[in-house]
Amino acid sequence: MARAEAPMGEEKAPRSVPVSELPREVCEVALNAGPGSSSGMTASGFRAAEYLTRERRQSSSDLYKAFTGCERGGRNRAESKELSAHAAATTQRAQRSSTAALGQRLQDIHFWKSELQRQIEDLDAETGLLAARKLRLERALDATSVPYAIATDNLQCRARRQPPDLVSDEVEQELLKEAELIRNIQELLKRTLSQAANQMRLNRDHKEICEMDWSDKVETYNIDTQCGRYSNESTNIQFHPSSVKCEESASTPETWAKFTHDNIYRAEREKLASINLRALIDSILHDVSEDLRRQCAAVNEAFVRRCEELDDAKHNLEHHLKNVLREIGDQEANIAALKKAIKAKEAPMKVAQTRLYDRSFRPNIELCRDEAQFRLISEVEELMGTIESLKQKLLESEQSLKNLEDTRMDLEKEIAVKRNSIFIDRQKCMAHRMHYPVVLKLAGY
Repeated sequence: MARAEAPMGEEKAPRSVPVSELPREVCEVALNAGPGSSSGMTASGFRAAEYLTRERRQSSSDLYKAFTGCERGGRNRAESKELSAHAAATTQRAQRSSTAALGQRLQDIHFWKSELQRQIEDLDAETGLLAARKLRLERALDATSVPYAIATDNLQCRARRQPPDLVSDEVEQELLKEAELIRNIQELLKRTLSQAANQMRLNRDHKEICEMDWSDKVETYNIDTQCGRYSNESTNIQFHPSSVKCEESASTPETWAKFTHDNIYRAEREKLASINLRALIDSILHDVSEDLRRQCAAVNEAFVRRCEELDDAKHNLEHHLKNVLREIGDQEANIAALKKAIKAKEAPMKVAQTRLYDRSFRPNIELCRDEAQFRLISEVEELMGTIESLKQKLLESEQSLKNLEDTRMDLEKEIAVKRNSIFIDRQKCMAHRMHYPVVLKLAGY
């Protein structure tokens, strides 16, 4: 808009009317044309055309009055002209000053309007960036449900282990630590989400305040622009006598500027708080994802070590079982041999005892304790000792076989327990942990 320039320098003095000689006025003297007057009439037959004393005085008075009236009229016209010129100059100077003041006011309004507009755009952009971070927080919070489900499922699966493997080992401790870490992370993300939502609300509230102030500035700018365009030749101007009154609620330039400055200051403060909160959210998401992946790696390493221990224990048990089975086979063969040996002693025992029995029927003096008799008795006793030794060894071998069978059952049970533990840790838990979210997903991307 074309703005009127402010008057430069000091205010000029009103123009004065130059002193000049008043124009001579030709005054027409009224003729005595009344009855008894000889004015304009032939003097023939009448009195001489001489003024009477009263008439002469009256004529002189009228002439003086006419002269002084003309002089006053001339002086009045000169004063009126001078006053008109002074009023015109004053009016023009006042109008130029008002137009310049409007121009300066427009500059002030434009400055604050631009600052408000910039602040509104910054707040809008910052709110959008914070909304993106809030979305990442929500995604990260949703992503933590998978690790928590994996950790709790691992703990429940490992609770189905059988003694003596049902112990609080390193894997269980790491799993409990992981579950606790995830719960703490979820609480932290929820609190941060609440802070982000509250900060977004504050950003929108201050943006709305700045928008209202900006809207008032735009309307005022348009009004003052139109006022600056008014001129004496404008067709849409009219009298508004009541407009010169100042509203009691009207602000001063100081309060007007302070109001907008405070709005901008509060908006800038919320923008900085939003920027700091975004930085905090980025740091939290980074730390959370790193902590979860680090704990996940610790749990996986504990599982690997535990599975290796279980594999070694199972292999040792299987090796012992193999030896026990071989020993059982040998002992069974030994028992069979002992039984066979005992069985083999029955015939010699029968022969010796039959001989003794038959010789007990020798008649009279022939029933002699001869060498043959003693030898048969000795043979029977030797056979009975041998059979008794074989039976004792058989009992020992059978007890040893029973112990070996018990050992075999214990080893097979231990191997079954180890296989069950390996199945739970490797096939259930570690396979489930393969679905653990990646770092980017845990970071909310």
